[in-house]
Amino acid sequence: MVETTNVKTRSGLTFTVDVAGPAGGPLVLLLHGFPESRHSWREALPALGAAGYRAVAPDQRGYSPGARPDPTDLSNYAFDRLIDDAIEIAAAAGYADKRFHLVGHDWGGQVSWGVAGKYPDRLASLAILSRPHPSSFRRALLDEASDQKHRSRHHRAFLEPETGMMLLAGNAKRLREGLSGQGVPAAALEKHLSVLGNPEALEGALAWYRSNKGLAADIGTIAVPTLYIWGDADATVGPDAAHGTADFVGAAYAMEVLPGVGHFVMDQEPNRATELLLAHLQKHPV
Repeated sequence: MVETTNVKTRSGLTFTVDVAGPAGGPLVLLLHGFPESRHSWREALPALGAAGYRAVAPDQRGYSPGARPDPTDLSNYAFDRLIDDAIEIAAAAGYADKRFHLVGHDWGGQVSWGVAGKYPDRLASLAILSRPHPSSFRRALLDEASDQKHRSRHHRAFLEPETGMMLLAGNAKRLREGLSGQGVPAAALEKHLSVLGNPEALEGALAWYRSNKGLAADIGTIAVPTLYIWGDADATVGPDAAHGTADFVGAAYAMEVLPGVGHFVMDQEPNRATELLLAHLQKHPV
């Protein structure tokens, strides 16, 4: 059973979260990407809970109405604050002094890499969907022989002040087309828009890009057991960045390539992705 509740962190922010599984079970914190929401994990949460884990999936900073500092002040969305949100949400969920499992997709994956780099001792395992290690991503962007720069061209548009209203115009036509065009089912799309389909939330989400231009992040070699899941039909992350991620993980590492799957793995192949997550968690107990 999945329950929607709120958790208030020591920074004074209140996050909307979906939770499943027994209180006190090993924590699995799941961080969504853009332009999605906590609903990315709707298929995984019941399975994680049934396996005895305490699964917690928040709408992140800017997405949750109670965790939406002024997006015009980009310092509110600095990368270190996004990282610390994850640690504070874990603490507010009752795991301040316990290690936990961290799972992230897209921007949630970027934050998860940051958490693993800054707080490796807090994590029992790391699982990343789609988002390559930032150093691999940067290397691919700078490689003239790679097409990663072309795949990431949409990031520039997110920096423009009119982008939010353009994405929401005509009943969020652009947002809908962007997600459905990459295989996100209509029902999942509506769930994400229930969170992100308003100017306040969307401006908060876009502030992540505006405060962290180019997705640059100085993160070293990861010392946490890591699973990386990538779909080979991902329109935004190419094979150079994806396969290069192995060069930046110094602990146990596994990469799973999902044939024919695009960027939004949990919306397209939730059963297979959840199976892979559960196997990874079981290999690396808290």
